Amino acid sequence: MLHVRSIWNGAISFGLVSIPIKLVNATESHSISFRQIHIEDGGRIRYRKVCELEDREVSSAEIGKGYEDADGAIVPITEDDLAHLPIPTAKTIEIVAFVPADRIDPLQMDAAYYLQAGGAPAAKPYTLLREALKRSNKVAIAKYALRGRERLGMLRVVGDAIAMHGLLWPDEVRAPEGVAPDTSVTVRDQELDLADALMDTLGEVDLEDLHDEYRDAVEEVVAAKAAGEKPPEAPSAPSGGKVLDLMAALESSVRAAQKSRGEEASAEASEEADVRSLPERKSARTSPKETGGKKTTSTGRKTATATGSARKSTAKTSKTSKSTGTAKSAQGTRGAKKTTASKSTTAGTGRTAKKTAAKKTTAKKATPRKRTA
Repeated sequence: MLHVRSIWNGAISFGLVSIPIKLVNATESHSISFRQIHIEDGGRIRYRKVCELEDREVSSAEIGKGYEDADGAIVPITEDDLAHLPIPTAKTIEIVAFVPADRIDPLQMDAAYYLQAGGAPAAKPYTLLREALKRSNKVAIAKYALRGRERLGMLRVVGDAIAMHGLLWPDEVRAPEGVAPDTSVTVRDQELDLADALMDTLGEVDLEDLHDEYRDAVEEVVAAKAAGEKPPEAPSAPSGGKVLDLMAALESSVRAAQKSRGEEASAEASEEADVRSLPERKSARTSPKETGGKKTTSTGRKTATATGSARKSTAKTSKTSKSTGTAKSAQGTRGAKKTTASKSTTAGTGRTAKKTAAKKTTAKKATPRKRTA
């Protein structure tokens, strides 16, 4: 249960259902406040409320409200007068409609409040309204009176509670006339692609991780001066100037975002690949992509060099092998020719010897033998 002082007590009017509630602030300011002082001696500067007719200071209990008309006359208005205004929203948050949440323009959003159930009798109708809002996926539009005027509000469910956002009336929101550039501008697809890449790199964020760094810096300055020390120096401001090259600015932004998110290596690798690309090879094989940083790039170059040397050595070895094989083949061919010639000579000699032997045998057969008397 919130232990915050309520700023308004009344009821929610939900048709014929009345839900007693207390209105409490849903937000609080953590900003550091300063006091006005006299620069010469550091004395506090205070404002005193003085009655101009009596020329004397008056207390808060003696101060009321008054309305100044066009003639300058003051018409006193009491709290009782405001409590009995002839409108139903004087003490009631009157629900007038239920609409989808996307129908509400964020420009209309104002202060935020929690609606706290006013005692045990309010528990059942309060829960009924909360569950009805949940199931409908809608928000309630209501009218209420606060601080001397009727206001517009939006009721929605936050956790197990009902919250109310004060809304500005539609005629209180200015139209954005004359705000957008009045010159014709063409945005290229490449620029949109880089903008998308920057958005993807920045990604999402948990709002719980964000905090007020300005307040932290002010507290450091205050603590240093209170201790008689020199306040911390401010970081150097970034150099200003016109953006001449939008593409270059977007590319630099992407690299800076990658570096801030711990992706410095990949950013440097892409930059290194653009500036110092490896020479093209005649081979049709595709070289592998570089995925690391500068160290990886150097390693990739060494690997590429070693690979190239290995390929050259292999080519030389292949050529030597081919030359050796060709020489051996030539020697083999000459040997084969010699062998063939030798075989042919041997065969010829054999045939000649056989013919000679045959002739001798024929001659012997042809010679007649002598008879003995």
